[in-house]
Amino acid sequence: MLETSARLLRLLSLLQSRMDWTGAELAERLGVGLRTVRRDVGRLRELGYPVDATPGVAGGYRLGVGAALPPLLLDDEEAVAVAISLRTAATGSVAGLGEGSLRALAKLQQLLPSRLRHRVGAFQAAMVPLAGAAAPAVNADLLAAVAAACRDHRRLRLRYRGRDGVSEREVEPHRLVHTPRRWYLLAWDVGKGDWRTFRVDRVEAPLGLPGARFTPRPLPETAEGDAAAYVSRAITSAPYRYQARILFHAPLESVAPRTSPGAGRLEAVDERTCLFLAGSNSLDELAVHVAVKGFDFEVLDPPELVPYLDEVAGRLRRAAGHTDGHAR
Repeated sequence: MLETSARLLRLLSLLQSRMDWTGAELAERLGVGLRTVRRDVGRLRELGYPVDATPGVAGGYRLGVGAALPPLLLDDEEAVAVAISLRTAATGSVAGLGEGSLRALAKLQQLLPSRLRHRVGAFQAAMVPLAGAAAPAVNADLLAAVAAACRDHRRLRLRYRGRDGVSEREVEPHRLVHTPRRWYLLAWDVGKGDWRTFRVDRVEAPLGLPGARFTPRPLPETAEGDAAAYVSRAITSAPYRYQARILFHAPLESVAPRTSPGAGRLEAVDERTCLFLAGSNSLDELAVHVAVKGFDFEVLDPPELVPYLDEVAGRLRRAAGHTDGHAR
């Protein structure tokens, strides 16, 4: 009996790990015959697990969608990963997920064996979120609705708070892209006839009903099919007065750890240099930002940045020549 119960748990774990299995694959994994697999599938159905079966040579088994599916089976690594993810989500940028994440974490911990509870507990005891400038929270229901429209290729009507006030926008949503602080929607703006990037926290909830289906458009050639790269370019350069092109005399692998995706975009030039592309409304800000990265560089654009670098360099030299307000 214990052997049968252990095999049922193993079978359930396999069915949860991927969508489709052939009977032969399950039999090989479990070390039993096809007849035993069929019996075990029947037992799972009696326990309330909706296992769908497709007959024939190309047939197999999959775990169906059930209204009362019992708890998932997780191995040690999966359980710890879920627990840490839930704890992290409680301090994230999506409104309404904090309390729900903590409730789910409390339920999960009750099911964990002692050795895993200790691992998760150590993480919780050691983790303290660093409070900084609060990022605008995103409505969880709105985010889910936008994600569904992206998946189903359905148009959306948005009330969007842009720089010029609130406007009505009809869009064909493509992808949601997120940074550690914000969520962005990359979409085709039907009215503008072009691709646009929208901050999801500026979309007013609730959304209306999804509109007509559309055929997804290919991204512009400049995006090279990469939605994240397109959004990175849009949020680091397009909205700003000054567009900077800085050539760093260091390989991209060295500069990348000192550059966040929201601050600028890096492109490799060769094995020894890379190009940094960023935008800002302040030349002072640009001057300091590139100077503190710790690499030699050249300003390709904008030319107005060079005098600001001279000014910043002068301030630093004067500061270096004083200690506690007294000249050396």
